[in-house]
Amino acid sequence: MNIERIKTQLPKNPNIMGKEEFINTAVLVPLVHSKGKIHLLFEERSSSIRQGGEICFPGGFYQAQVDINFEKTAIRETIEELGVNESQIEIIGAMDTLLAPMGVTVDPYVGILHIDDITQISYDKREVARVFLLPVSYFQKNPPEIYQVKLKAHPFEKQADGHKKVFLPVEKLKLPEKYHQAWGGIPLNVYVYQTPEALIWGLTAKILYYFLKML
Repeated sequence: MNIERIKTQLPKNPNIMGKEEFINTAVLVPLVHSKGKIHLLFEERSSSIRQGGEICFPGGFYQAQVDINFEKTAIRETIEELGVNESQIEIIGAMDTLLAPMGVTVDPYVGILHIDDITQISYDKREVARVFLLPVSYFQKNPPEIYQVKLKAHPFEKQADGHKKVFLPVEKLKLPEKYHQAWGGIPLNVYVYQTPEALIWGLTAKILYYFLKML
């Protein structure tokens, strides 16, 4: 092993260290030209699926056996959820990867959805309750409410039967006393957009916030 060997192994485009340890997802931030304005398309999740009733962008889990990259994940999931053809999706660029504190990464791709009207969309009712459009200009004029949460690292948890499930054996490892209970807790921003269609918050609102910040 020598310095030159180490140099050749360093990534040319540094990303997220240990990304494979997280749940990896990708979404499309869909832009639609309608009535002379650029709109964003949103989905309301079906009540029968995880996080039912919440607002999101089209997207889902990266599947290594199917997707050659995260862009393909965003396209595949959009086709499945909205019932559009791949030829109707024009990717114009990628945003930064979002690392969510609950152990999920989200790779957002901005793309034009070539449709004349959302009535042309035959969305999958098993996953999507409805779709709607809101002008980008609406969000530029109406900034989000910003709140905060604190997330801490827990070395163990108490289960319903009273037993302790240990994740990190802090006593066995003789770690400092401060790690024997939950630690950390840096405040993290939570963005909330009140819109005429629905309340938008969580990861979708965070992606939306940084999309608008780029503009």
